[in-house]
Amino acid sequence: MDLEYARYKMINQQVRAWEVLSPDVLETLSALPRERFVPDEYLPLAFADTMIPLGDGQVMLAPKIEGRILQALDLSGEENVLEVGTGSGFMTACLARLARQVHSVDIREAFLREAEPKLKAVHQHNISLENRDASRLDWVKDGYDAIAVTGSMPVLEDSFLKALNVGGRLFVTLGRSPVMESLVITRMGEDDWRRESLFETDMPPLDGAYDPPHFEF
Repeated sequence: MDLEYARYKMINQQVRAWEVLSPDVLETLSALPRERFVPDEYLPLAFADTMIPLGDGQVMLAPKIEGRILQALDLSGEENVLEVGTGSGFMTACLARLARQVHSVDIREAFLREAEPKLKAVHQHNISLENRDASRLDWVKDGYDAIAVTGSMPVLEDSFLKALNVGGRLFVTLGRSPVMESLVITRMGEDDWRRESLFETDMPPLDGAYDPPHFEF
């Protein structure tokens, strides 16, 4: 595989085509070696327009979705970011390249063990990893400037909104399979949030996310 040509095609045929036009985001996706974060058995799919299995029902998001998340968070380099779901570590590396500090949590300790050396290998040292159930964020004390949730939730739990600093942005995907909505939510004031719909998708759920009773008729 010609890695650089495959990366070029990924950026120009997938990511740009999905309205990801931020120069900083495109440069980040071009510069970081996505192939190093893909499980060995799926290396031929490293730059494909697909979600890549990571095991235990979890996935590495498609490149165009990664691009839209990064663009929606609109990072300037000064933010303290929370990532809910470390997964492969690739999104963690992208966030770290664009922000001041990234705190990434995952309920699966094995994912963290695998991601840590990969992150160090690409010289991203502004990252802290933690093994934690982050289906609720009531443990957050100081707040974050940006939050990226890489799994879906049936409904949004209030603690995610309250974990944002004023002016901060939250990327989250809500709903149930097969149709979910990805949103960016900006905290405009102490009790004021603005929601913007980005796209429809279908992604694995966040472990332990609150799922209220629902009825089918």
